[in-house]
Amino acid sequence: MAQQLEILSKYNLGGLELRNRLILAPMTRARGTPSEKGWLDPSTNNPNDLNVEYYAQRAGDAGLLITEATAVSELGSGWPGAPHIRTQENVEGWKKVTDAVHAKGGAIFLQLWHMGRVVHSSFHPTTNKIVSASAIPIPEGHTKSVTLEDVPYEVPVPLTVEEIKETVQEFVHGAQLSKQAGFDGVEIHGANGYLIDEFLQSSTNERGDEYGGSKENRFRLLKEIVEALIADGSFPANRIGVRLSPNGVFGGMGSEDNFETFPYVAKELSKYGLGYLHVMDGLGFGYHNKCAVVRLYDMKKNFEGTVISNVTLTKEIAEGIIRSGAADLVAFGRKYISNPDLAARFANGWPLNEDPPYETWWQHTGAKGYTDWPFYEEKKE
Repeated sequence: MAQQLEILSKYNLGGLELRNRLILAPMTRARGTPSEKGWLDPSTNNPNDLNVEYYAQRAGDAGLLITEATAVSELGSGWPGAPHIRTQENVEGWKKVTDAVHAKGGAIFLQLWHMGRVVHSSFHPTTNKIVSASAIPIPEGHTKSVTLEDVPYEVPVPLTVEEIKETVQEFVHGAQLSKQAGFDGVEIHGANGYLIDEFLQSSTNERGDEYGGSKENRFRLLKEIVEALIADGSFPANRIGVRLSPNGVFGGMGSEDNFETFPYVAKELSKYGLGYLHVMDGLGFGYHNKCAVVRLYDMKKNFEGTVISNVTLTKEIAEGIIRSGAADLVAFGRKYISNPDLAARFANGWPLNEDPPYETWWQHTGAKGYTDWPFYEEKKE
């Protein structure tokens, strides 16, 4: 008799009984629909029927769904087709998603997002600026303007202490609206070179105030967001997660002291009784090579609570991670793009669909590469 896969065993997360330990990783899929007014029209930032179908397809399979990154403010936004959580209209759009997920017996967290310097100022008509910890631009490459032109990265304006306090409250407001929209919890996006990551890392944070310099100071923004969300009470601490990427290069990231910084951050976050720590420990999304790899074990031994592993996982690697105790849950991104029934395929030994083509990951291709991936059907003789 085949041994039961541990990745398919149930798991209790903050009082939620997950059907298995597989997580739909948060992925920006950019399937919002632009209006005739363009991407700045607020209506383009609401989830649409295609988004509802996408999450509902995977709701009956994964233990937990984590949404694509969702902007908490105008200044924190800037990815064409990505949703927001800023208004009652956004709440109404997301409510259709959560209702569809819950109808399938699924659980879903919303990922709260501020893009920081990884954006163009044309998305911010109120301020005409982009912000970060310090006035350090992404060193090379380009981004998209609101008219979808390729444009150079701009020099960000350092947030003032007053603006930092406002940003913290924008995350709180996003959590409040997420609760109204019916989400089971929220994840704070502290990874992939966005604002929180820019504060955490020494290569992007050269501040001389209480938010810069030492790792303790660089952690302060994330600490204040965590504490503010817990104090607000829209979600208890055990329904709040944090995502980190200590090894990633996306957004021009990587620091020589990450091997010291990120285990410290994990240990500090452990004090709050959070729902989980989501670690992008794999190197398949890029590796900065500026210090030793921060391994999953380095984070797990410092965080007393649920840990999610993500990036470059296979069924076999994920199973080994769970059995070894290096993590408690395993998140799949690309495999869940092309296999909405991934857990069922793992359970039955069914073959996987081909990997999704790159151009469908986060470009505006509608249903193509988004909701048109087939569920497995056994061939009848």
